[in-house]
Amino acid sequence: MGYLPITITFISFIFLFLTRYNQLVHADSPTLVPPYSCDITNPLTKSYTFCNLNLTTIQRAKDIVSRLTLDEKLAQLVNTAPAIPRLGIHSYQWWSEALHGVADYGKGIRLNGNVTIKAATIFPQVILTAASFDSKLWYRISKVIGTEARAVYNAGQAEGMTFWAPNINIFRDPRWGRGQETAGEDPLVSAKYAVSFVRGLQGDSFEGGKLNEDRLKASACCKHFTAYDLDNWKGVDRFDFDANVTLQDLADTYQPPFHSCIVQGRSSGIMCAYNRVNGIPNCADYNLLTNTARKKWNFNGYITSDCSAVDIIHDRQGYAKAPEDAVADVLQAGMDVECGDYFTSHSKSAVLQKKVPISQIDRALHNLFSIRIRLGLFDGHPTKLKYGKIGPNRVCSKQNLNIALEAARSGIVLLKNAASILPLPKSTDSIVVIGPNANSSSQVVLGNYFGRPCNLVTILQGFENYSDNLLYHPGCSDGTKCVSAEIDRAVEVAKVVDYVVLVMGLDQSQESEGHDRDDLELPGKQQELINSVAKASKRPVILVLFCGGPVDISFAKVDDKIGGILWAGYPGELGGMALAQVVFGDYNPGGRLPMTWYPKDFIKIPMTDMRMRADPSSGYPGRTYRFYTGPKVYEFGYGLSYSNYSYNFISVKNNNLHINQSTTYSILEKSQTIHYKLVSELGKKACKTMSISVTLGITNTGSMAGKHPVLLFVKPKKGRNGNPVKQLVGFESVTVEGGGKGEVGFEVSVCEHLSRANESGVKVIEEGGYLFLVGELEYSINITL
Repeated sequence: MGYLPITITFISFIFLFLTRYNQLVHADSPTLVPPYSCDITNPLTKSYTFCNLNLTTIQRAKDIVSRLTLDEKLAQLVNTAPAIPRLGIHSYQWWSEALHGVADYGKGIRLNGNVTIKAATIFPQVILTAASFDSKLWYRISKVIGTEARAVYNAGQAEGMTFWAPNINIFRDPRWGRGQETAGEDPLVSAKYAVSFVRGLQGDSFEGGKLNEDRLKASACCKHFTAYDLDNWKGVDRFDFDANVTLQDLADTYQPPFHSCIVQGRSSGIMCAYNRVNGIPNCADYNLLTNTARKKWNFNGYITSDCSAVDIIHDRQGYAKAPEDAVADVLQAGMDVECGDYFTSHSKSAVLQKKVPISQIDRALHNLFSIRIRLGLFDGHPTKLKYGKIGPNRVCSKQNLNIALEAARSGIVLLKNAASILPLPKSTDSIVVIGPNANSSSQVVLGNYFGRPCNLVTILQGFENYSDNLLYHPGCSDGTKCVSAEIDRAVEVAKVVDYVVLVMGLDQSQESEGHDRDDLELPGKQQELINSVAKASKRPVILVLFCGGPVDISFAKVDDKIGGILWAGYPGELGGMALAQVVFGDYNPGGRLPMTWYPKDFIKIPMTDMRMRADPSSGYPGRTYRFYTGPKVYEFGYGLSYSNYSYNFISVKNNNLHINQSTTYSILEKSQTIHYKLVSELGKKACKTMSISVTLGITNTGSMAGKHPVLLFVKPKKGRNGNPVKQLVGFESVTVEGGGKGEVGFEVSVCEHLSRANESGVKVIEEGGYLFLVGELEYSINITL
């Protein structure tokens, strides 16, 4: 097969885009009536206490539950909750998805058929969005998702407004198929992403402030609680996996994002995970769901199981002796609703066998109906509600799509730019785009858990605006698997053009839910294709990688014939446009990697080993940039730009901090006495006063303006095993004009950011010297006790 000329012009693309846009946006208000309860035209509902808007959510939910029969109660404990006609209560679907845009992947949203809204804005997959290190952008994205979700409901196309996102698990192992759904490997980044996403979706302000707890634009659900980061690896799957996790790793790696999601984000939902942690299924863990989430963190929402997570407790894991015991275990632990139908089959018998008291069922129902009331579903006709007038014109709007474009551009990471080959000149020079992801379908650029995009822009459609002589060759005849590659034909066309862009990488056949990778290399003959084309090309080639997890491209990193490397994740529906703007210099890339890129030999480490910290005695190198001691292809936070940036510490207040509150403890370790204080004994009031204010100056020494994420790390002057090599304590994205300067400030909390978890999972602050790190710049601070 020879190369193919591009036949779709950019002008025709714009015409098709605007046509599609006008088809979607044709109404200023909802055209259908969504399901709702407490209809004021129904005389019966006026007598129901739960329809009284002057009462509290708790009072109204309590009244609903008091009116239900046992069978009606039990029927409400699954994701597909049936209607209760005698009370005018409509059916409800708890399972809807909105990972990076409103999706019809779950059961609650309908975007196909004879409907008003046929698509929604699909943003980049989360791992690429995280690479922007811009929490304000994350909030704006989620705010759009929440608004579009409400518009879909108001149009009568939603059976529920509870969305099972975000995924805030730590991207612990590079092989994990669902790492693409996360904000990466760092707990602080994941925590801030959780807060931004939840606040935006639910209708809170970015700063938090005083949230109206009785009103939600949509409901977010942080998942998967907890230590969930293995799907299916070498015969070990997520349903049977028992994660052996230390208290230390739980405290400083796995749990912080969920703590922030609940405490700062005030999420209205949590999903408990399939796996066991130290022998106990997450959904049956009273200490996790009740003691930690509800009592310690004051969680005020509902807890759902992952789908079929209840039945595996008996059927697969053998933790429960009987199906009724599994039902009893999860309800007693604090779970409220099951995704599945195990309750439908076994909850009645569990009650009759007196394994489940009615009080636990009522507790679950209070939590569930409270969420539905907070969503306004018991407030009468939705047009009278705070969010009731959000119509189809708010979906796929120009403003929303601009944010999707901004997100894709902000996340793309420039990994190599030898001799400043990028950006390519805007000219009529001939260009060939080669590779299985070059003319990719939605399955590639959108990642997973995507909805129907407003208008997908492929890489070729994005590039055609910059060249009148654009050629294309797929390179591989079987997609990204690339078992069969047409290398000779690709080489032929590469020889006759001025520039070559190779668009390679992975797709959902290599990494996805239920499928972890076995290796970290490019599939099939992709590397052979890249090397052959690069060798034949007139100029050094540009390599673009689509993938969620990292790949070992050490060969490309050192090859002079490969001049530029870009990581584009899964960039969403406008990814083709965003990539073209970066490649041709209409946008200055500034993204930074949210995860470590490991060499291919990393796979010698079993994926089932949950330890974060290195173990020198056994040769275990640890995981993530915080603890990994082995070689790297690219580091966490790595990313180049078309500009160069330098930093200076303008001021650091409290750089010599003395803490005299509470008791000072000591421990002898390898002839060294280490003094420390317990964060819990210092108290919240004292912790609030102990912060280090850092003001940084940033200078853009290039000629091109750029959006630049500033990452502030800290590391102890004297490193020792068990402590992080370094730790991210703050990040902020700032735009600096070419030749210009900017400033950014950080408040570093000593209790939160400079503490560490000891072996018992207790946070401690150690006496000693520390270094703030920004790029190559260091600043010394000291803590005395």
